Amino acid sequence: MEAAHHQTPEPTAPPAEPPTALAVPSFAVAGPAATTRLGGRLAAVLRPGDLVMLSGELGAGKTTLTRGLGEALGVRGAVTSPTFVIARVHPPLGAGPALVHVDAYRLGGGLDDMEDLDLDVSLADSVVVVEWGEGVVEGLTENRLQLRVDRAVGQAGEATGAGTPDEQDETRTVTVTAYGPRWQDPATVAALTALGEGLAEGEEPA
Repeated sequence: MEAAHHQTPEPTAPPAEPPTALAVPSFAVAGPAATTRLGGRLAAVLRPGDLVMLSGELGAGKTTLTRGLGEALGVRGAVTSPTFVIARVHPPLGAGPALVHVDAYRLGGGLDDMEDLDLDVSLADSVVVVEWGEGVVEGLTENRLQLRVDRAVGQAGEATGAGTPDEQDETRTVTVTAYGPRWQDPATVAALTALGEGLAEGEEPA
């Protein structure tokens, strides 16, 4: 009688580890002018191929932050909400990267929709800012920077004068989380940690 033949199971690869996360202490930002300056500081930290995910309620200041980033990068065209076009490309005026500004709220297919946008620009050569990107675009790269913008407790977020809620002088709390090895070197960590300095009082940079 022949002995039963037992197949040795094929070894399985260990599950991929999630990218390393660096959580920067939350900081306050006093109004839209300070939010614009935050965008400018963020631009100094970014390089082509970086993915920035912005989250926060409607009118929290995501587009204002992106506008400051675009001004500092030196790109063409006014940065406005991409809601009605899903994505807008701002070509560089000089030697810097293009800015790709995406509203992921309407990307029902997630990454598949991103690939079908036909942006006429290389994402690897651009800075990509995605509003409402949580749970949608993380698969684009393991290296990503996530900023959450929240109104301070007790602020209803409704405009009390001229302009939209995004344009009111309300204090925001910004939380920055960096994923992947791109953000782990000491100089980059120091730059991320310094993003909010002086913005709680709306101070002008020295």
